[in-house]
Amino acid sequence: MNAEIELKLFFLPIYQQSLINKLDSLDNSVPQGLRRLANGYFDTPDLQLRQWDMGLRVRGYDAHREQTIKTAGQVIGGIHSRPEYNVTIQADSPDLSLFPREIWPSNADLISTQAQLVCIFHTDFYRRAWHVQIDNSVVEVALDIGEISANGRQEALCELEFELLSGDTEALLKLATQVASVVPVRLGKASKAQRGYRLAGQSQPLDLTVLEFLPLAEHRETAAADLTASCQSLLEIALERWQLLESMIAEAHTPEACVALWWRMRACIRLLRMTLSQFALLDATLLSQFIKIEKQLDFIEPAQALTALLGSQYRLFHRQPQSRQLKPQLQLDLDDIKLDEQLNLLWQQPEYGQLQLAVVERLIKVSAGDLGINKPTSLRQHADSVLQASWRAIFEVMSVDTAMASKNYQQAATVLDESILVGQAYGRLYDVKSRDTFRAPWLDLTLGIKTLACYSALNNAGHKLGIDLHEWLDDKQQSLLFAMESTRHNAIQQSGYW
Repeated sequence: MNAEIELKLFFLPIYQQSLINKLDSLDNSVPQGLRRLANGYFDTPDLQLRQWDMGLRVRGYDAHREQTIKTAGQVIGGIHSRPEYNVTIQADSPDLSLFPREIWPSNADLISTQAQLVCIFHTDFYRRAWHVQIDNSVVEVALDIGEISANGRQEALCELEFELLSGDTEALLKLATQVASVVPVRLGKASKAQRGYRLAGQSQPLDLTVLEFLPLAEHRETAAADLTASCQSLLEIALERWQLLESMIAEAHTPEACVALWWRMRACIRLLRMTLSQFALLDATLLSQFIKIEKQLDFIEPAQALTALLGSQYRLFHRQPQSRQLKPQLQLDLDDIKLDEQLNLLWQQPEYGQLQLAVVERLIKVSAGDLGINKPTSLRQHADSVLQASWRAIFEVMSVDTAMASKNYQQAATVLDESILVGQAYGRLYDVKSRDTFRAPWLDLTLGIKTLACYSALNNAGHKLGIDLHEWLDDKQQSLLFAMESTRHNAIQQSGYW
């Protein structure tokens, strides 16, 4: 049995040769050649092995055949750790009896399971490998180019795997960071097996329940342990969801659903930035990477307004005599955003993968106790402090003494969004009734800001068509702003629940 510890990165095909050049040029890098690997993944029709959290593969290369089973493991950040068992065989089909008996559940019927095994999907790819010595560790780097196939369907496979052969796990991140410094890459959460099951239609569509408030660990032995565990939890949740939402965006079927996922993914990125800042783990380099990536997501607000107007918020203007003219223009404005290209554009930013790896590095160090949280406060005191700071930030952009117009509200949207995220992060630590009462008007204001953005999008569309919507929109906006101003004044005058 081997305990496989690896870091998986994805990349776009256009960067294949750049990756090869980089890996060839690394100090203490020894090329291991190129090999074609043909892999069949097996399970029963009712996916018994998957239910046991196992993955079964038969791999062929040259004249060699090997069956491998991977059992339940764990993923921290982007580091995968999973026990695996390998046995040389002669056939193209696996024999479960060749694996150690103790790896199976106590009630497993191996004879029945063996009889039902079928090949669910294939992965066929060329693997180019290197052994790289870094510090006192040895890492195998494998560059895989090929495809996953199932039921007549294919999906491209472009992966870079860093597997620890000996030494310290940190070597994986150090080496991956060197590669990410010159070639755009991103964390690869989904394994070949997970992708294969999905392609074969043997897996549920990707889904991610919206978390209203995040779970935090409390009542540990010391205040420092409480803070460290909470920091780790926040980073793990945000990083995990970032990767899942990225995959969901790639599979989204409608523009409105796609934009909603973009909004959620940006929230994860912002939560990571704010958490690292709150725990004094954010340096200038990392902050600049966050700023660049978040800036590239500025298309979300206009795209959200346009998709809403073309979908769930069509009622806002459908009674207008010019609605038949406005709708095609709104669609043109949405097309100009090139929503279907935004993910690839993001993946081509070197800072994207660099940012993910830097967050993983901090998470691993916090988890290992190598990066302690040095604050002489309890978790509740820490939460009180960051909530108070977020409220002060809102007060600065929404002072009760100043009237706010549509433009002012839209400019304040980011500060309000970040404050709401802070409340989501620490909300479970507080009394439910007082917390929800405080948050309700602020959440109403976010909905109002989104509606104001819709009116702005309509105004832009009308201007392009030479249609004067000023009087109609002004009435709509003034009515909404009157309600929002009342809500804002009431919200600011509340006492904090912390």
